[in-house]
Amino acid sequence: MKVLPFTIPKPKRDSLILQEDKGLSFYASLHQHEELQISYIKQGEGTLLVGDTVSFYRAGDIIVLGENLPHVFKSDVVKSDVSIMLSIFFTKHSFGSTFFDTEELKSLRSFFKKAENGFKISNINSSISSPFEKLYAQSKLDRFITFFTLLKGINKQSYESLSSFVSTKKYNDAEGKRMSAVFEYTINNYQREISLAVIAREAAMTKNAFCKYFKKRTNKTYVTFLNELRIEEACKMLQTQQELSVAEVAESSGFQNISNFNRKFKGLKGKTPREYRKVYNP
Repeated sequence: MKVLPFTIPKPKRDSLILQEDKGLSFYASLHQHEELQISYIKQGEGTLLVGDTVSFYRAGDIIVLGENLPHVFKSDVVKSDVSIMLSIFFTKHSFGSTFFDTEELKSLRSFFKKAENGFKISNINSSISSPFEKLYAQSKLDRFITFFTLLKGINKQSYESLSSFVSTKKYNDAEGKRMSAVFEYTINNYQREISLAVIAREAAMTKNAFCKYFKKRTNKTYVTFLNELRIEEACKMLQTQQELSVAEVAESSGFQNISNFNRKFKGLKGKTPREYRKVYNP
């Protein structure tokens, strides 16, 4: 997995780029592009890495990603045979360099501010999902009108920020390879013990150099990142696998000590694992 300065295929003169991803998994390389991205998960679920933070996505989510925000969708191929994602790509200058600075569009400034760190809207109602799907069959003029109706609707919804810290520095190729190796190894091995010495080798660095490098790039320690990933995986299990006890969830998500799991979980989610499960399964 490599961070790529990804180029979105753009038809000549089109300001909005529509893309449908359909298959066993989405584009699974960590990448960034100059366009903002609004994606509707029509089918499928998996792990979402945005900037410095891991969360998860499922069918019905709308995900907004700001320009040059590193991200990857890692589909859970066990849970779904086919994943479908509808996406819109555009830039702040797609309709002219000062278009979004006009007084009439002042209310959308908060949308772009939230997009800098990425955000997710869950439990989408038909007033948001229906216009999203209509875009693909509309004329270009109707598409333009629907797009701004959609932006207005998304901006009014409650949301969950996807990244706590995003560096304004773009990845160069060497940094992209290094961070990709770290993220990929972590996502694939979080259930096992991962020492700093082991992950530093994946980054081809000494342990001390890696710790400083990772903290500078993400504003958090690697151990914090690892625990956040494990807690997000635990959240998925608590929501969807009622047959597992809390102790089994802890072990399956990489925690060997139930007390440590409970403490870390409450610190990140503000609830104990049992309290969290009751919210989704009263």
